[in-house]
Amino acid sequence: MGIRLATAEDTKDILRLLIQVNNVHAKLRPDLFIMDKTKYDEESLRKIISDPQKPIFVCINENGELCGYGFCLIQKWEGNNLVSHKSIYIDDICVDEAHRKSHVATSIYEYIVGWARENGFYNITLNVWDGNEPAIAFYSKKCGMTVQKTVMEQIL
Repeated sequence: MGIRLATAEDTKDILRLLIQVNNVHAKLRPDLFIMDKTKYDEESLRKIISDPQKPIFVCINENGELCGYGFCLIQKWEGNNLVSHKSIYIDDICVDEAHRKSHVATSIYEYIVGWARENGFYNITLNVWDGNEPAIAFYSKKCGMTVQKTVMEQIL
């Protein structure tokens, strides 16, 4: 298994996985997500892949198949009341359904941690939808992440 930055040639495989991760969210929140859709089309995804501020890391298995990804966003925090720092926000980690339970997500997360350390980042942040218990357990128990803040909502 190897991890590298995504290239334009990975677009179709990433789009396939984007449907899988969307469907996890659609099952949790059908009021917000539509089944079998993706948040990016092919053109938008190619633009993201070429943007160094939005690195996408892909996991390639021993058969040469793209079996997971980690979408990231580089954030710079500065302001009157903030200590200036760089964060890496993980927008999504997705593992192909056929490759789950084979430590792909752990490998991607650990790769992102190492990359962020090497590049002088202060922290890693991400959001997990309430009710996504497998993701909450993964990030808190396996990755050692802690709650930084809580987002609240009131549906009208």
